Amino acid sequence: MNKHNKGGLLMKFPENFVWGAAAASYQIEGAAYEDGKGLSVWDIFTRQKGAIENGDNGDIACNHYHRYKEDVQLMKELGLQAYRLSLSWPRILANGTGKVNQKGLDFYDKLIDELLENGIEPYITLFHWDYPYELYKKGGWLNPDSPDWFAEYTEVVVQKLSDRVKNWITINEPQVFVNLGHKDGVHAPGLKLGMEDLLQISHNVLLAHGKGARVIRETSVQDCRIGLAPSDSPVFPATKSEENIQAARRASFSVEDKGLWAINWWMDPVILGRYPEEGLKIFEEYLPEIKTDDFKIISEPIDFFGVNIYQGVCVKLDDKGQAVPAERKVGYARNAYYWPITPEALYWGPRFYYERYKKPVIITENGMSNVDWVAVDGKVHDPQRIDFTNRYLRELQKAGEDGVDIQGYFHWSLMDNFEWAQGYLERFGLIYVDFETGERIIKDSAYWYKKVIETKGEALYA
Repeated sequence: MNKHNKGGLLMKFPENFVWGAAAASYQIEGAAYEDGKGLSVWDIFTRQKGAIENGDNGDIACNHYHRYKEDVQLMKELGLQAYRLSLSWPRILANGTGKVNQKGLDFYDKLIDELLENGIEPYITLFHWDYPYELYKKGGWLNPDSPDWFAEYTEVVVQKLSDRVKNWITINEPQVFVNLGHKDGVHAPGLKLGMEDLLQISHNVLLAHGKGARVIRETSVQDCRIGLAPSDSPVFPATKSEENIQAARRASFSVEDKGLWAINWWMDPVILGRYPEEGLKIFEEYLPEIKTDDFKIISEPIDFFGVNIYQGVCVKLDDKGQAVPAERKVGYARNAYYWPITPEALYWGPRFYYERYKKPVIITENGMSNVDWVAVDGKVHDPQRIDFTNRYLRELQKAGEDGVDIQGYFHWSLMDNFEWAQGYLERFGLIYVDFETGERIIKDSAYWYKKVIETKGEALYA
């Protein structure tokens, strides 16, 4: 239950809290082969028969590359304070390194100007999975030079945009593109590697983050804020007993239970300057060479803890006092993607992160796939998304009231888009997109979210 102030109203989110929405380059831009853009691993992966639902691809997607001005006007109409976008690395450097593709860089230059002219703060994610195919052919993230490739790309971007951009996210969901793309083979580049290679890739990704963060700090022409955006399915307690909370906290940071998905395997090196001991023991025989200065690079200071949260895992105590998954209710609530609806994840996740890492928390993604269509009145009615977002935001609000430094929320996603291996099957957007005509229709949830933003959260209902 939310706390109330003396007037009986729900307490507001912090004054400096940032309300936004997010999207990613490959998922919305299209123009896959235009204006000198190089190939990405996703351009290649989507050509493989059976790799993507319905044989879909991101060649056109939402055509945001050509319709960005229209899309920014929609953002303005929704009252967004910020927009989290990602840049296509091979659009800017067709070969991943070397010569800059000026037309590609100019696109983002114009997009940033358009956002700022409409009062929308850009939050740039440098890497959201569309890895340059030319670098993949050189070994990709397995190549020891890969962190330097990322640093070179970062420097090109920061030199061009940092006079107007101050908020930077280096890498989006490293667990996902490492595990799904390099272990399970269901995402680009579609590999199924062994643990030695996976741990080497993971270490190189962390080094890339650190080198990128250092480049941002040293190159930016204005004060900047840096973070990254891992994903997590937070563990939360079935009861509020201290024993259950402690067990959930331990399970939240358990490499043994979560392997390379464990958020502390990624964030302990970044913030604490070391891998978690539990993980070092588990992966001991597969660990890559770790050089003397590696953790100094990886732990380049960041300013906020970004995290993408969609669902969580409820745990209870077994007869030995250990956390075990609680059985879900028969017919439990779930979204169109069959993910469970667990608003508590947006309370306990930020609380546990803040306790461990002492960094301000920004929810860089949260949202749901819904069964959306255009109704006979020409509108898109999505009450489930409204209820979902309301429930999750109330839990985030409670975390803030209980002392967690919460600084922002980015709804995923701005518009329906190419949802990776699911193609165009899943609709996460605040804006409906007809993928044949390109028509955009603002959903009911977007108008509701606008009211939430205008009232700084007071429009949330109990």
